[in-house]
Amino acid sequence: MKRNKLALTLAGLMLAPAGTVFAQSTAPAQTSNPPPQEQQAKQLQTITVTGSAIPRVDVETPSPVTVISATQIQRSGLTTVSDVVRAVSADNSGSIPNAFSNGFAAGSSGVALRGLTVNSTLVLIDGHRSATYAVSDDGVRSFVDLNTIPLAAVDRIEVLKDGASSLYGADAIGGVVNIILKPNFHGVEGTADVGTSQHGGGFTRKATLMAGGGDLQTDRYNGYVSVQYQRDNPINISQRGFPFNTADLRRIGGQNNNGGQPAASSGSIYGSVTPGTLTPGGSGSFVDGVGATGGPTQVLAPGGCGPKGILVTNDPNTPGSYCQQNFVGQYGQVQPKMEQGGIYGRFTVKLNDTTTAYMSASFFEAKTWTVAPPAQIENGIPHNTNGIALPPTLPGGALNPNNPYAAQGQYALINYAFGDIPAGTNYNNHNARMVGGVNGTFSDWNWDATVVLNHTWLGTNRFGAISFSGLVNAITNGTYNFLNPSANTGAARNLVAPPYSKTSTSDLDSLDLAANRQLWDLSGGALGVAVGAQFRHEAQNDPTLNPGNDTLGLGNAITRGSRDVSAAYVEFDAPLLQSLEVDVSGRFDHYTDVGNHFTPKVGIKYKPFDWVALRGTYSKGLRAPSFSENGSSSSTGFVTEQITDPAFLAAHGGGNGYTLPYAIALGTIANKNIKPEKATNYTLGVVVQPTDWLNASIDYYNIKKENVIVPGDSGSALDNYFAGRPQNPGVTVIPDLPDPAFPNAQPRPIEIDTQFVNGQSLKTTGMDLDIQAHFDFSGNLHYVTQLSGTQIFNWKLTLPNGTKQQFVGTHGPYILSSGAGTPRTRGSWANTIIWGPLTVTGTLYYTSGMKNTALDFHSSGSCISFLPLSCKVGSFTDFDLTGSYEINDHISITGSVMNVFDKKPPLDQADYAGAGANYNPTWAQSGLVGRFYNLGVKFKL
Repeated sequence: MKRNKLALTLAGLMLAPAGTVFAQSTAPAQTSNPPPQEQQAKQLQTITVTGSAIPRVDVETPSPVTVISATQIQRSGLTTVSDVVRAVSADNSGSIPNAFSNGFAAGSSGVALRGLTVNSTLVLIDGHRSATYAVSDDGVRSFVDLNTIPLAAVDRIEVLKDGASSLYGADAIGGVVNIILKPNFHGVEGTADVGTSQHGGGFTRKATLMAGGGDLQTDRYNGYVSVQYQRDNPINISQRGFPFNTADLRRIGGQNNNGGQPAASSGSIYGSVTPGTLTPGGSGSFVDGVGATGGPTQVLAPGGCGPKGILVTNDPNTPGSYCQQNFVGQYGQVQPKMEQGGIYGRFTVKLNDTTTAYMSASFFEAKTWTVAPPAQIENGIPHNTNGIALPPTLPGGALNPNNPYAAQGQYALINYAFGDIPAGTNYNNHNARMVGGVNGTFSDWNWDATVVLNHTWLGTNRFGAISFSGLVNAITNGTYNFLNPSANTGAARNLVAPPYSKTSTSDLDSLDLAANRQLWDLSGGALGVAVGAQFRHEAQNDPTLNPGNDTLGLGNAITRGSRDVSAAYVEFDAPLLQSLEVDVSGRFDHYTDVGNHFTPKVGIKYKPFDWVALRGTYSKGLRAPSFSENGSSSSTGFVTEQITDPAFLAAHGGGNGYTLPYAIALGTIANKNIKPEKATNYTLGVVVQPTDWLNASIDYYNIKKENVIVPGDSGSALDNYFAGRPQNPGVTVIPDLPDPAFPNAQPRPIEIDTQFVNGQSLKTTGMDLDIQAHFDFSGNLHYVTQLSGTQIFNWKLTLPNGTKQQFVGTHGPYILSSGAGTPRTRGSWANTIIWGPLTVTGTLYYTSGMKNTALDFHSSGSCISFLPLSCKVGSFTDFDLTGSYEINDHISITGSVMNVFDKKPPLDQADYAGAGANYNPTWAQSGLVGRFYNLGVKFKL
């Protein structure tokens, strides 16, 4: 359905209630007969649970659903939807935290249930879809940004940990997160909080205000507005200790990966030069420099190394001297500066005893300011400048003042970081959403019609990145002063590093129609049926941030696409016996780009006793290719490569600066012939409630994806490259310039290019455990405990050639959301004590460790750790303490200490997110933030 048609439909739905109200006001008054009391009681007791379209009295469905109430959210101390949802133990591989400050989708946050990445978890608001983030994760995966959902208006969050494509369509393979906002609100309520880290940085301030009035029963209307705001100061790496504030890990047996080392194609802000010439027979340009035999390197800056540099004179890989620099500690960030805020409003009117209409609108804005180390003059792609050299003379014949060897007629091979040009990216994401709906009853049918109009736009401003053409121009004409960067004019800096900006957009417009009723009585109750249809339009336009591939070292992604989807579904819920319930559903989808698909589901719940329920489901799932995978799209990103091939290292003197860890580019091109992913889901579980104070469930899941969409096999590409074997079809490996110290040895790879393909299958199995108990003691004392955990048994990818790659408990899939890995176990245990006006909650979070291997990056299974004695990342345990005290009925004091024991994150060099500060921000961000204090006040009128 096109956008203008949806707008007209919305207008019709919105004007219809107004017309009804007008008609009622002018027509003779009539007395409607209320439904019998028994029917009223039954309506009050039934609710619709995520995963079923049929209202029910028993909230335990055949599928496992975790409900997180607003009270639980408040007790957790978590203040954003992102933090709450990503704390669910089923969130795993591919999850996106706000700490990914240098990723493609920086400034956003996403959830990945079952570790099937963010594109296989469907996020709904009030049961309806939302537009995706305008930029895809890693330039590939589409997802809903959790940062643009209003926590203050959340009534509860339902997490369906099962496939649900039979009702909701594509992407609901790993599960569904349904954020349910308050349907109405009366009164005034607000909060104000401040917080700070014990170790410096991260000062935060938050405020919410919600006000509403009207009663649907007496006034026949209700309306409310919710406003929220949050601002977080950055936390710099320099405010944290070893080993997270440096890339030099020699004191614990690691390598020195600090910047400025010429042998590693790295320069400091003080620069270094080596005498040389242009490569004989080369292009004749300034990127074809080659060092003179035995020519020593010298510091370029006249005053030598400044306060940020360390003079190095005894490096066996680099004769001479240079300035080494700790870029991680000096420029890295634990978390960027962020600002989020928005407004949400809803107005509901009761047209008559059987019909209700509502309209809601929201606008949210999320700003993120990231900082990056100064750009290097040496880069591998898209133009290789690792051999760049300053000429001895300028146009007109004058000696080049930047070249200390100019008088001898020699070129100066230069290593340099542009310290006078700040580098980073600013993101400004906007999300505007309007929803209108009418629902009611007619002839035993409950019906609902809803229109969603959702538009997002993301402004991205990149600064400090080096233009290849501008750099060559500056070197040719001598317009940039390398000796004294402070003397450069703004025009000279902009020539070398012009600012780039773009605006990316995404849209989702939908019309959802639904109805349900009871058909006839069975032995266990009434047979329920639900039917529905959906028409939606999806679009994404993410232009390049690197026009003409002119910017050095900048990942690039282009995504364009649109499609229309029409669907119909039906569900039957049959209580065959008092102890046996069968639920059957199916959905037919038509995509204008990938055709027709049908997805069924069957669920069974059996209660041999009143306190025991056995449940299980079987379903089919669908994930349509994203526009990045089958549109007019391509992407280039970077991962960190540590070469471990023995023959390669031996050819380079046993391992010199050329073999130190470096950034290797991974390019991927969309495939218009790519097929949708299809999945088969099984769940089997048991729920027990032997008493009214204890409820426990354990559920096994088994998910198998087929036609899995993956980039070409870059893991075997590296192994084939080092072994000298031919590459697989569609895979290209581009070599770097030769090692200056060993020019005849095999060059290191600088870029791997592949095309998206359909892998054979992906299979993951595991188990969820949920236990809830509450105890009441004398003296108005109450105790509530909740334990939730997920154990992954298997997470295996089968490639098109039949090769199997097991990722559970490893750092794989490595080429996925900054290589966060797939921890085998995640869990949380919350304990709450309520004593009169005092409430105190302690929550323990646990994430297991992992092997430092990733078969999708090194198919040989070799360790990707840079520490010689360690091939494992440790587990991480975190404990939060929160509390509130009600001074009276109107005012409460709230406070929390997050990461009470100030637990540090485990060392993880392989993760390449954020500042590359030797830890994993996906699972251990709170560890590097450290102990964090919050204090606030809450009022109600």
